[in-house]
Amino acid sequence: MKAEVIDVTLPAKKAKIGHRHPNTIALEEVERIFIGMGYEVVEGPEVEYADYNFTKLNIPENHPARDEQDTFFINDSILLRSQTSPVQAREMEKGKLPIRMIAPGRVFRSDEVDATHSPSFHQIEGLVIDKNVTFADLKGTLQEFAKELFGPETKTKFRPHHFPFTEPSAEVDVSCFKCGGKGCRFCKGSGWIEILGCGMVHPNVLRMCGIDPDEYTGFAFGVGLERIALLKYEIDDMRLLYENDSRFLKQF
Repeated sequence: MKAEVIDVTLPAKKAKIGHRHPNTIALEEVERIFIGMGYEVVEGPEVEYADYNFTKLNIPENHPARDEQDTFFINDSILLRSQTSPVQAREMEKGKLPIRMIAPGRVFRSDEVDATHSPSFHQIEGLVIDKNVTFADLKGTLQEFAKELFGPETKTKFRPHHFPFTEPSAEVDVSCFKCGGKGCRFCKGSGWIEILGCGMVHPNVLRMCGIDPDEYTGFAFGVGLERIALLKYEIDDMRLLYENDSRFLKQF
């Protein structure tokens, strides 16, 4: 009986309740914005065929992105996807038009781990295929997305760029939400922060997926989920997201 005495003055054990990871919070926010615009969320396999990851996206066999130093190949035709674009190719092949979708998911690239790179990270890619879709639709969509995500005063800037699967292509910058575009440490004095890449879907990609480019056009865009989380919550090191340090995670 003496051994089983309960000391009621001892502090009780605290139940540690988990909560959403900053990546999950950022993903749900992006999904909320695009679902509100009429998009659906589509997922696909992380282990993918090179045909979907590269060939159907207008990336030929001699392209440097296919280098084994850059991509995790399992054998000659199977790899860990380096982007979520294969999900778009799979959806286009179904032939159910029009398409309005985003494809979030984990992707893999042969990168060294540092403050801004990881061999495994997350992407959110979007695709719209319909009749009479123009670059103006793309600009309006991404401008609305940036305002919803970073605040109503946010401005967007499009810079010409090159992606094999889109033509024309652009990089998108948003005005720094920290200083309002005046220039600060956060935006490295430029007043702008790069957030994503986009462009009009290349006619070759449409053809390879069984869609007539003379009848249908579309646009695509891709943004790194970690990049949004780092910017939105002003985190300066990507590694913090994966170290499972409860002192860091409790802040969200």
